[in-house]
Amino acid sequence: MTGQRKLIALDADDLAVISAHVQDAAVNVGDIIWRQSEKRLVVGMSRLDWDQAISGEVTPRRLVSALRFDRVLACKSRDIDLDTPDIALELFGIEFHAAEPPGGSVVLIFAGGGALRLDVECLECELADLGPDDLTSESGAGTEASGLDA
Repeated sequence: MTGQRKLIALDADDLAVISAHVQDAAVNVGDIIWRQSEKRLVVGMSRLDWDQAISGEVTPRRLVSALRFDRVLACKSRDIDLDTPDIALELFGIEFHAAEPPGGSVVLIFAGGGALRLDVECLECELADLGPDDLTSESGAGTEASGLDA
């Protein structure tokens, strides 16, 4: 790996860049961590290294990454079984819907119609690569219990 990527989004355009980098990421439900008292949501994932895929590598590698949202007021889920931490999800993308500035809603869209909606004071998101995914499975790293509202 040439370097670990770290991206920050503070507006919808920035978030669109992060969304492109996490497209088709594998996420286990147990790797979605809602820290309500900290106003933070963290999503562990195994994402495609799109830079390597675009460069023509025969077998694109996956990277273990963390996606973090701060200043989250509420977190709601739809069509995601939060009681089953080993369920594998595929992240399609992320959208920001502005409301009363600087706030709004962030929507994480998953395959099969699943979604997470975050009501945010303002948009503060970070994507950080933690290293190559050396696991043979297509799922994300470790598991941790989530505390999301159904």
